[in-house]
Amino acid sequence: MGKFLCIQQIIHQFLVFQMKFIAEIDVMPQKEILDPQGKAVKLGLHNLGIDNIADVRIGKHITLQLEASTEADARAQVETACNKLLANLIMETYAYQLKNG
Repeated sequence: MGKFLCIQQIIHQFLVFQMKFIAEIDVMPQKEILDPQGKAVKLGLHNLGIDNIADVRIGKHITLQLEASTEADARAQVETACNKLLANLIMETYAYQLKNG
């Protein structure tokens, strides 16, 4: 009986349709955190004669291509990646858009 269940699980994995998704993730420093890169870019823009810039924040843009059986599963995978690896939640926030890919 155990071998039958194992074969049944393998067949199920092959039959489950995996959809492709693209996650566009933006990771930014929290507003309360100083952004020395942003300050340097703002100063550089001022030196170029571009003086109407109120503030500059520098962050990261990450694109993930992933496969999942449902959109909810894809969102869960992206949330896990952001919370555990891509963003330092003490100093950064993140937002993402998920598209069919």
